Amino acid sequence: MPRSWPTNPLLYEINARVWLEELERGRAPGRGPQAPLRLDEVPEEELLRLKEHGWHGVWLMGVWARSPAGREVARALPELREEYQRALPDVTEEDIVGSPYAVAGYTVMPEVGGDEALRRFRERLGGHGLRLMLDFVPNHLARDHSWVEECPEAFVQGSEEDLAREPRNYFRGPGRRIFAHGRDPYFPGWSDTVQIDYASPLARGRMLGELMRVAGLCDGVRCDMAMLLLPDVFQNTWGGRLGAEPEDFWGGAIAAVRARHPGFLFLAEAYWGREPDLQRAGFDYTYDKELYDRLRAGDAAGARAHLGARADDQRRCARFLENHDEPRAASAFGPGRWRAAAAATYCAPGLKLFHEGQIEGRKVKLPVQLGRRPAEEADPEVERGYLGLLSVLREPLFRSGAFSLLEVRPAGPEDSSNEAIVALAWSPPEGGAGGHLVAANLGSRPAYGRIPFPRAYGEGGWTLRDHWDGSRYEREGGEMVSPGLFVALAPDQVHLFQMAPSG
Repeated sequence: MPRSWPTNPLLYEINARVWLEELERGRAPGRGPQAPLRLDEVPEEELLRLKEHGWHGVWLMGVWARSPAGREVARALPELREEYQRALPDVTEEDIVGSPYAVAGYTVMPEVGGDEALRRFRERLGGHGLRLMLDFVPNHLARDHSWVEECPEAFVQGSEEDLAREPRNYFRGPGRRIFAHGRDPYFPGWSDTVQIDYASPLARGRMLGELMRVAGLCDGVRCDMAMLLLPDVFQNTWGGRLGAEPEDFWGGAIAAVRARHPGFLFLAEAYWGREPDLQRAGFDYTYDKELYDRLRAGDAAGARAHLGARADDQRRCARFLENHDEPRAASAFGPGRWRAAAAATYCAPGLKLFHEGQIEGRKVKLPVQLGRRPAEEADPEVERGYLGLLSVLREPLFRSGAFSLLEVRPAGPEDSSNEAIVALAWSPPEGGAGGHLVAANLGSRPAYGRIPFPRAYGEGGWTLRDHWDGSRYEREGGEMVSPGLFVALAPDQVHLFQMAPSG
């Protein structure tokens, strides 16, 4: 079975509980509410479908045991109720299963088969060349986790004054102790969680044990809000309530896991410009929220500048247009805009993260506390576009080739429409000409430009076959070098060219 990961891998996020519930309903339609399918009962045709799409790994989001207290919180908060109703108008109490990020224990939910079912599922994935990624939630645990009674000193605690002053950030736990909810420094606490104290050697040791246990069940972990554990961030968030200075966790923990599991992959959810710190600690990839934000804002110049960063920074980015925390791309970018954004995102180096339902054009963002989602019809145009893009991304050149951001010059005097175009190229690793050119108009108006190619393209003619729409062009190499390949792109249009010498 594969254990190490390829360069620039394709990763597919699946909401485990929702996926298994839908598979069970498909197996026994009309039965009404029922338990989800077990992981070891997933039909073979589902695994074959994952293989055919070309994923290198599956991130099975939300497999860990959920908290009874977390479920009560999820059912009680009015603001969450409103969110559920918008996403799932016929929501019931049974649909509210609690957040997967209030972890009651790093054992697989019994209703989907427990650890043994996960092991068998992983073996079947591996038989199809697919790797398994799971969640690790380092910052907090469920507020009713067994450690709260067993070793309360592993958690950040407060005073009666803290609870009175900040009731959304603290709660009264066993023994009338006041505990802090898990939080980041910019928002109120997550009321279904308790904050782990990374100034405590006991807490660091226990969480390393949990991480080692998780690593024995999968091939990689997505680490939730990983930057919260950086010592200066932790100190700034909780300083004054800690018995000692917080110490580094990630560097030693990642090294310990890799010593036992060579080739294991670490993906960090990270923000605030702390991505380089996590990469230095050993993370293979960190979320690239900056590119996402610039594309969503229609900032072509900002996206182009970001994609022009040095190669080592590019290859360690985790690119996405949506995930369970972000709005659905079909809604966030609207009709058409997703095309150019997808081309600029996924044709760049780094890990390429896709979310279940994204390819079909789903528009409803599902709250993570729900175990069921509404039915939505697939959008044939969106599906066709993504499948075509995936067929190109599966080619070896997107793993072993040389990436470059190409200049796009004005097509004529007093024409600045070229500024909306992003042009990306993948060339053979041994050098020379050929490969792929991606040109995307990130603007809302027609755009024209000249893309100058290196001198290696100057001999003879070239055939450019567009994988996006099937069109084909013949161009002279001399013109491609100077003044450059002419492109004319409608708003949101994409060229996904495979370039080969004519004849």
